[in-house]
Amino acid sequence: MHMLTEADWHSLEVVDAVARLETREDQGLEPAEASVRLDRYGPNELAITRENPWYRVLARQFIDVLIGILLIAAVGAFAIGEVGDAVTILAIVVLNGLLGFAQEWKAERAIAALQQMLAPHCKVVRGGREAVVEAREIVPGDVVLLEIGDRVPADLRLLEAVNLKADESALTGESVSVSKRIDPTAGDAPLADRVSMTWMGTVIVNGWARGVVVETGARTQFGRIAELSRSLGDERTPLQRRLGRLGVQLGIFSVMIAVSIAVTGFLLGKAAIEMFMTGVSLAVAVVPEGLPAVVTITLALGIRSMAKRRALLRRLSAAESLGAATVICTDKTGTLTENEMTVSRVWLPSGGVELTGSGYDPTGHFEVDGARLAYAERTDLLELLRTGLICNHARVTKEGDAWKPFGEPTEAALVVAAYKAWLDPRRLPERATEFSFNSSRKRMTVVARERDRLMAHIKGAPEVLVERCSWIQDGDDRKPMTARDRERFLAKCAEMAEGGLRTLALARRMIPNDVQLVEEVVEKELTLLGAVGMLDPPRPDVPGAIRIAREAGIRVLMITGDAAATALAIARDVGIPAETTVVGSELEKADDRELQRAIERGAVFARTTPEHKLRIVSLLQGQGHVVGMTGDGVNDAPALKKAEIGISMGVRGTDVAKEASDIVLTDDNFASIIGAVEEGRRQYDNIRKFVRYLLSSNTGEVLAIFVNVVLGGPLILLPVQILWMNLVTDGMTAVALGAEPAERGVMRRAPRAPNESILDWKGIALVLALGSYIAVAALWLFHTYLRSESPEDVLVAQTMAFTGIIVLEKVNVFNFRSLGDPLSAVGFFTNPWVLVAWVVTVGLQVCVVYVPFMQQAFHTTPLGWFDWGVILLFAMPIFVVPEGMKWIRSRRAEPVPELEEVQI
Repeated sequence: MHMLTEADWHSLEVVDAVARLETREDQGLEPAEASVRLDRYGPNELAITRENPWYRVLARQFIDVLIGILLIAAVGAFAIGEVGDAVTILAIVVLNGLLGFAQEWKAERAIAALQQMLAPHCKVVRGGREAVVEAREIVPGDVVLLEIGDRVPADLRLLEAVNLKADESALTGESVSVSKRIDPTAGDAPLADRVSMTWMGTVIVNGWARGVVVETGARTQFGRIAELSRSLGDERTPLQRRLGRLGVQLGIFSVMIAVSIAVTGFLLGKAAIEMFMTGVSLAVAVVPEGLPAVVTITLALGIRSMAKRRALLRRLSAAESLGAATVICTDKTGTLTENEMTVSRVWLPSGGVELTGSGYDPTGHFEVDGARLAYAERTDLLELLRTGLICNHARVTKEGDAWKPFGEPTEAALVVAAYKAWLDPRRLPERATEFSFNSSRKRMTVVARERDRLMAHIKGAPEVLVERCSWIQDGDDRKPMTARDRERFLAKCAEMAEGGLRTLALARRMIPNDVQLVEEVVEKELTLLGAVGMLDPPRPDVPGAIRIAREAGIRVLMITGDAAATALAIARDVGIPAETTVVGSELEKADDRELQRAIERGAVFARTTPEHKLRIVSLLQGQGHVVGMTGDGVNDAPALKKAEIGISMGVRGTDVAKEASDIVLTDDNFASIIGAVEEGRRQYDNIRKFVRYLLSSNTGEVLAIFVNVVLGGPLILLPVQILWMNLVTDGMTAVALGAEPAERGVMRRAPRAPNESILDWKGIALVLALGSYIAVAALWLFHTYLRSESPEDVLVAQTMAFTGIIVLEKVNVFNFRSLGDPLSAVGFFTNPWVLVAWVVTVGLQVCVVYVPFMQQAFHTTPLGWFDWGVILLFAMPIFVVPEGMKWIRSRRAEPVPELEEVQI
């Protein structure tokens, strides 16, 4: 295959470009040839990514201020001859780094796998058949199909283009979209003027086209000048930043305490070496070393939980925002409804016709007043169905026993209706030109060449199309349209819409030979053929999801481009409390105060444009709401970006909408949004749980060491022992806490404030209370067993305090499995990972006490059964008292009714 330079393709005729690429314009490449070329040219992706290599993830485990403190402690221990302590400290640091690496690398791989699920796809023609493939798999010579909202997957030479416009601002900086055509351009034309080409990374904003791939990957224009890389894992979320600040504050606090205590002890006559080790102990005890790793792992692995809810997170921050969402603005079609349109009624000026059958199976017939209709005798019905089939890009094919649509559901429904009248799509006239549908035009026109004349076939919103009609087809007669005809037509459309049907008007016009083929000239003096009413039933699980959202304090607003009556009917069907509608024209005239009153009344917003969506989002945010916004089109991108949580549709959404969003729904289902909100709340709750747990444990250690210094006793805990507790036993338990299921009633409480602190005053009081008890218990155990300051008695006392604190902390973890309910309400066995972590960590401590080499490393001595009994006796109150208080509060509180089972 003879490849040209990039500068040559735009100047070639279509036939020459196809020949040079050794492909076929109508058939594309054969799959086998595409595979060969993929091996030859490589995947269609840019080589530069920001994926973290394994060695960087490993190094990250050791880059920390606290690790520096520990290394200083190791060097100090080695300098004073405590080689065993130095080796143990280093061993624990290395072990913790390896464990952290293993967990974080697993999380990185999980994120990478989900990122692959979000990989862009495109439509190609291979072996004469349309197929959807990953954009990375296309090769030079592939024939690619483009339509509104698609992101161009590679550099293409256009073969066919109908009203095609592309937004090339990401490449050229030009904000105005560029019209495209297939005619060759001059060889020396600048990039912005090569109108026969579309470039990788640009966006189709109007029309449709076919093009042949000429360059892929790094050889494209975009590949030469930009690094189009995104990373799911690199972004620091607001939660991570708050926890980072907490870590820095604790680090500064730890150093201040360590220095002040060490200096004070030295001035009081304590040995310098002993005070040095005490200072290190305090510094290590203040900071919960495992906290950053636990948070990162919990958030990253939480993405996998979201995926199970059919919500793919493109940004880690979305999980936090979801838990605080107060308003969700949702589209109707495909999100609240099935998005399987079926034409169930046709209104003609000569009378109404019903259609039987549902879905995309063309089995069905036509009826009038319950009697079967001989449709072949109704010329006006056949002409309306024929116009719907011509003014169309969709097709319906049978695959096995099922009928599968390709294209927009509305257009596929028109195809199925035409099939029920046995209209043959292979006998349609040749297209001369097309004026595509968009959100501002609300209509689509196809001009077809029928014998020696041109005929325009138009479909669109009834209120838009009727204003362009001068004639009406009444049976076999074509009559001038009167004002009464318009009123009658709009009344019938409103009647269908009030019944929950989506209405679409159809019209046509014979084009005089001297008429210029431009939109405003062709789309006037039309002949109205009638209207179709399409049924798009609500998804069965949406009413339950709406109810859960309301009980969770989340307002649901419907903002749709559909007709007002249809939108209101669907809103009532799914349980959105709406009594009125506001259409786009009314929205434009309303000021912010009137718009706010409409929102407070729970109005449904219909016939809206993307600008209207953006205004509603901005107004809600100005009032302090955290807004989730759904969207699927290229014009939804501004509102998706503006909202705190942009939610795009994974099935019917455009690449541009997905790129602008934070979450991609893999099933386009509103219920999946509510499921993701519940998952977001669960993650945030669990982070609060293990933050409080770790801080209460560390508070107990700090208070025990501090009070013991004031009392003048020997070291109650050694640095290696504190390190073992913080990094190994506490860290493992905290990760297990991150797997707690959602608490009962998590969707029965109001959304949290966006700026809510991870550790509020209630949490601080709980941390201090539990930490104080751990400290008092440890001090009592230590000083009770410290019969003298002989090395043997000190060793026993330290072992009792060390083991006692670990057992107390492990019992304490059950207090944090629920932030409000007693453990009995949460369920003892609902999170087996906590039980596994409990058994493993206590088992490890038993090894520390009885295994000889671990005894030497951690300075412990064997304990007897009585000693363990004393420890367990002191451990029981830390569980019984808080659980008893929770139980009393739960008895006084109103019972939380069980949520009705809803599959979300």
